[in-house]
Formats: sequence, C-alpha cells, structure tokens
Amino acid sequence: MNDKTTPADRTSKAVRSGQLELDMTSIEAAKKHLAEGAVTPSYGPWRDSIVKLLNDALATELVCVLRYKRHHFTAHGMSSPAIAEEFLVHANEEIGHGDLLARRIVQLGGSPDFSPDTLTRRSHAAYDEPSDLKAMVRSNLQAERVAVETYRQMIVLIADKDPTTRSLLEGILKDEEQHADELADWLED
Repeated sequence: MNDKTTPADRTSKAVRSGQLELDMTSIEAAKKHLAEGAVTPSYGPWRDSIVKLLNDALATELVCVLRYKRHHFTAHGMSSPAIAEEFLVHANEEIGHGDLLARRIVQLGGSPDFSPDTLTRRSHAAYDEPSDLKAMVRSNLQAERVAVETYRQMIVLIADKDPTTRSLLEGILKDEEQHADELADWLED
C-alpha cells in the first residue's frame, strides 16, 4: 500500500473486493497518539468537516432554545398555558441536543462554538419574535422542519465516515421529528 492510502480507503477497498478482513495497519496506528482518545487515524480527512457540521448544528439548537424560551414566556391567549409549557419542554430537549453535540465535538478533538457573536449566522433556523400564539407555533414548526432536513442531510453526508456521530444525529433527528409532529397537530386545533 502506498503512504497516501488512508485507513478508510483501505477498508473501503476491502469491502468492495468482498473481503471481510480487518485493516491491521490501521489497528497498529490506533496504538499511537493516545492523547487523541477515541479519535483514531481512520477518521482521516473528515474529522474537521464533521466538527464544523456539528458546530453549525449546535448553533441551530441554541437558537431554537432561545426562540422556544422567548415563546414560552410571551405566549398569551386561551390555549397559551398548555402550549407555553410545551415550548419549555421543547427548549429543554433542545438544550439536551446541544449538550450531546458539544460533547461529541470535544470527543472529536474540536472545540464547541458557543459564541453569541456568530450564533444566528451559523444557525440553520431563524430566531424571530412573533407575538401571536399561532405565529409562534408556525415559527417553531418551520424551525423543526429545517432541523429535520438538516439532520437528514448530515446523516447522509457522514454515512460510514463516523458511525458514532451518525448514531447521535439519528437520535436527535427522532426527537426533532416528534417536535414537528406535535407542532403540526397544534396548528390543526
């Protein structure tokens, strides 16, 4: 094998050729650079790109927390107490997603970006300040749909490059789909 062949390339080549053999070169390389923790050489050129995707997803989750919290505190009208409480539940779940993403970024050797200066620019979802309850629900539904699409695309992009991150994103996607379904139900009422 030439020096430019990555562990992922060697594994892919073995899979394409029908071999079910471990790449011993990669296993030996994993014994080195212990300070990198779980990040072995097989992460290859994708690690920095994955960390960027995760930081943008983190920004999205944080913007969603802020929007849900604002809506929780400013919702008014006959249906507002129940919906406002659900906004708070969703905000807390989004905080949990952000924590999972930040933890994974650190595991990958990156630095989670919580900078308020760039938060809304990096977020896939918008922050807005509607005063009408129905507009709040619509705004949050739109953001959840954006999150669903973003996580679906991230899962496809990451595919087998990082199974741990893919699994994490699949769990978050499940929650986001649930949020979108709940919000869509509220619009029907």
